[in-house]
Amino acid sequence: MMEFSFVHLFWAFFLGLVSAASLPLGSWVGLITQPKSKMIGLLAAFGAGALLAALSIELVAPTVNALVASAHDGGGGHGHGDGSPLAAFLSMLFGAGVGSVLFVVLDQLVNAHGGFLRKSATTMAYFTKRKAKRHYEVLKELSRIEVFQSIPNEAVQELVELVQPVLFNPEEILFNQGEPGEELFFIQSGEVSLHQDGVLFKTLGANSILGEMALFTGEHRSAMAKAEAAVSCLMLRKVDFDRLRQKFPKLDQALRKMVLDRLDELREIREHRERENENWAREAAAALRTGSELPSRQELRTAHEEHSGAPMAIWLGILLDGIPESFVIGTGLLAIMAGKQSAGVEIGFFDVVPYTLIAGLFLSNFPEALSSSVGMKDQGMKSSRILMLWLSLAIMTGVGAGIGYTVGESLSHTFVIGIEGVAAGAMLTMIAAAMVPEAAHRGGGNLTGVGTLLGFVAAISFKLLE
Repeated sequence: MMEFSFVHLFWAFFLGLVSAASLPLGSWVGLITQPKSKMIGLLAAFGAGALLAALSIELVAPTVNALVASAHDGGGGHGHGDGSPLAAFLSMLFGAGVGSVLFVVLDQLVNAHGGFLRKSATTMAYFTKRKAKRHYEVLKELSRIEVFQSIPNEAVQELVELVQPVLFNPEEILFNQGEPGEELFFIQSGEVSLHQDGVLFKTLGANSILGEMALFTGEHRSAMAKAEAAVSCLMLRKVDFDRLRQKFPKLDQALRKMVLDRLDELREIREHRERENENWAREAAAALRTGSELPSRQELRTAHEEHSGAPMAIWLGILLDGIPESFVIGTGLLAIMAGKQSAGVEIGFFDVVPYTLIAGLFLSNFPEALSSSVGMKDQGMKSSRILMLWLSLAIMTGVGAGIGYTVGESLSHTFVIGIEGVAAGAMLTMIAAAMVPEAAHRGGGNLTGVGTLLGFVAAISFKLLE
C-alpha cells in the first residue's frame, strides 16, 4: 500500500486542475467568439469521443486486461477473494450500474431547479418535455368537444400549435354584439354570460364553445359575451380554423352539422365517456411531433426567470458532471504510483501522469464549457458570472482529484475499482444523454460521427507519452 504523501496529494490536485483548465478557457472562447452551431456540434462530438477514450482505456481496459491475463495464467482470476481480478471486474460492473442510476437521479433533481439551463441538450429536453405536457393538456381539453374528435391524428400537431390559452378577468368583455367574428373560444373554466340587446339570455360554463356561429357563417356577433368570473379559454382564430376546415374535409362536415343544428353549448361529458375521451387524448398525443429544436432566447430568459435558484442549480449541475472524472484522476494517479513502486522504479511526476485520462478530460471539457457558456449567455447571465462558474469548477476538480488520491490510498483495490466503475457509468451516461445528442442536433449525424472519431483518436494518441 502506498504511504500518504503531501507531495503526491499536490500532484493529484495539480493534475485535476490541468484537466479542468480547459473549462474557463472554453467558456472565455465561447463568450468572445460566439461560434456557429455546426462548429459547436463538431467540438461537442470531439469532446464526447475524447471522454469515451479516456474512460474506456483508463478506467475499463485495465480491469478487463487483468481478468483476461489472470485466466490465461491458469485460472487464478476466477477466485473469489477481495483482491482477485474477477472480484475487481464484478465490482466495476456493479459500480457502472450504480453510477448511471446516480447520475440520472441527481441530474433530474438538479434540472428540476433550473440546472437544465447549463447545457443545450438538457435545455432542449426540458422545453420538449414542457411542450409535450402543454400539448397533452390542450388535447385533453379538446377531447371533451365531440366535433374535434373528427380531426385525423396527423392534424393534431397543427391544431395544438394554433390554439392559444387566453385568460379573462371578472366583468371583462370577450366580444361585443355587432363585432366581426374573428375568434372561437373553448371555455375551460369560469362562466361567461351572453347578452342580446342588453338582456341576459344564456350563461356558458366549462366545456362550452363560444362564438361558433359568427366564426362559421361570417356574420357579426349576435350577442355580447362577458366574463362573470375569472375565465380560462382556448382561442382559435378564424383564419387558422378556416384553413383547417379546408385541409380536413371530415372536420368541415362535422362543423357544418354543428352549424345546422345551431349548437351553442357542448353537452356535458357523461361519466361513461370519460375513459373514451382520455383514450382519444392519449392516441392523439402519440401522433405529436413536439420537435427538439432549441428554444428561442426569450423562452430561455423566461425559463431562467422562472427558476430563481437557477444559477446555483446550474453550478451544481456542472459540478455533478465533473465529480466522477475528478475523483478518478486521483485514484488513477495512485494506481500508477503503486505499479511503479511494486516494480522498484523510482517515482517521478512525469512518470506517473495518466496522459490519456488527462488529455481526454481536457479535450472534452473545452467544448462542453464553450457550448454551455453560449447557452448561458443567451439566457441573460452575465459573462463574469459564467466565467466564475467554470473557474470554480476547475478548482473543485483539483480538490476532487486530491480527495480521490486521499481516499483511494486507504481503500482496497477492489473497492477502488468499484468507485472507478461508478465514475465510468456516470460519465458514459452523460456522454450518451447530453454530449452526443447536442452534437447531433447542432452538427448533424455525419459531422457527429467524424468529430467523435477524431476526439477518440486524439485522446488515445497520448498513450505514446506513457
